Amino acid sequence: MKDKIKNMDRGILLMLLASLSFAVMGGFAKVVSQALPPVEVTFFRNIFGVVLVGLAIYKVPLKQTGGKPFLLIFRGSIGFAALLAYFYVMAHIPLGEAVTYNKTSPLFVALFAYIFLNEKLHKSALFAVVIGFVGIVLVAQPQGGSFDKYDILGIFSGIGAALAYTSIRELRNYYDTRAIVMSFMVIGTIGPLILMLVTPYVHVSEDFDWMFAVFVMPHGVEWAYVSAVGIFATISQLLMTKAYELTKAGIVGTISYSNIVFALVIGVMLGDPIPDFWTLLGIILVILSGLLVALPKGIK
Repeated sequence: MKDKIKNMDRGILLMLLASLSFAVMGGFAKVVSQALPPVEVTFFRNIFGVVLVGLAIYKVPLKQTGGKPFLLIFRGSIGFAALLAYFYVMAHIPLGEAVTYNKTSPLFVALFAYIFLNEKLHKSALFAVVIGFVGIVLVAQPQGGSFDKYDILGIFSGIGAALAYTSIRELRNYYDTRAIVMSFMVIGTIGPLILMLVTPYVHVSEDFDWMFAVFVMPHGVEWAYVSAVGIFATISQLLMTKAYELTKAGIVGTISYSNIVFALVIGVMLGDPIPDFWTLLGIILVILSGLLVALPKGIK
């Protein structure tokens, strides 16, 4: 067993570890979201990143031309909104399903790249989009033909992440990668603070309770949980970035879907019900669609 691990491609191994770390982060977020509002968990998740990326920028100054400030703000804002929806959904539905919704982002990236960046879609990508949406319907199992609030926010977490990823394709021509990441982290830190500060002064309907909440001071083990969310999220980002540096993007992107499997296992360990046949089939279809999009010919 040890020999197999030693002989494994380092990029694949790092992506497996990144996927496991993401799933563990989701587990801690799910647990602590029972005591703290998701908007507060989002704040703690990002504050760790601000510190670490800030230190990296301090040690090695940014090298960039700039020139797209509004797109940079858009990337940070939509990424923050998607993450906020993701944490909210994790607190209310099984972890594996929440992660599955979030992992639909490659499907939407393919569509947005086609619409906004004029990138051509290969037939395999078109087929992937179709079976991916079938998978989403099977996971959601809409009652009376309509999706509930958690399904909608789960799908939005995938769409928002896709818009953020698509914007990066343009931003990387103007900004240092660390600046792009920092824009997301800073907005993801300031945004929750603003939302929590204004909550006592606004009427929050049930439709928007995922965005607004008063700050709740963590106590005891809750500090360990929110710290774990930030730490594992940062570790995941570092491992994933290194994995993409060492191995072809298509291969690494394919391995990243192990995140769903890890999340299913961790979710069941935390008390989530075992998925029924149709939900499991939907999850498998979403994974299959992601694998098809990850193929080199998916977008050309």
